[in-house]
Amino acid sequence: MSHRRIVPTILLTAVLSGGLVALAYAQLGSVLKGGAVALAVDHFGPQINRGINALTGNKNVSAEQATKVVPILSIGNGSYLGAVQVNGPQEQLDKVKAVAQLEGKVNVIGGIRLRALIPIAARSVSNLHRVPGVGVSALVDIKL
Repeated sequence: MSHRRIVPTILLTAVLSGGLVALAYAQLGSVLKGGAVALAVDHFGPQINRGINALTGNKNVSAEQATKVVPILSIGNGSYLGAVQVNGPQEQLDKVKAVAQLEGKVNVIGGIRLRALIPIAARSVSNLHRVPGVGVSALVDIKL
């Protein structure tokens, strides 16, 4: 191979490699943030839950209507986005591991964006199983 062809080949390889590294770095940042949210929810969930209950006046919740904080999963990419407080009977609440977020759009009156938050029994969006009798009672924003 001549010197004229080697230099452009090396430059092209370097540019493509740099682009792949940048893309991988961006993905790593997203994964790390998602992991940080998941860890924060796992570790501080009970304290966040008590704070929400104090804020909303649910200080003496019963087993009939218990609450807990779980992460939100995006259906688009499966990454952790945040957290929510869910409520319902303790038996059903024990089954909830996350809340799946579904988004859609309806072309009515110029367009309406819909977001459904569905309590599910796993931290995976690959096999959704709704937990009946459980609803979302509060959204939680976690500053990273």
